[in-house]
Amino acid sequence: MSGRGVWLRARARLRRFPALLGGCGEQAAAYGRCVAAAAAGPGELRRDACLEQFRALRECFARAVGPGPPGQGWGGAPGPRPGLTRGSLQAKATPK
Repeated sequence: MSGRGVWLRARARLRRFPALLGGCGEQAAAYGRCVAAAAAGPGELRRDACLEQFRALRECFARAVGPGPPGQGWGGAPGPRPGLTRGSLQAKATPK
């Protein structure tokens, strides 16, 4: 498999995202309102403060994108996505 072919396929998938995800506007707005409201107060923004809205948005994205390669978790199957778990993001952000 050539590197060029991989990038061409990835670029083609990324070009479809705006149209696919456009149907998730209601969920994105609800999540944005929740984060804005949670961050507007004098306290700190707490982890999982908008978990319900985030899950609804993530599920909408998964439905819009549709099934991907087997085992990749991009289809309608609920659950964490590879590379998008809190632990993996935190590990990447934490200097060693």
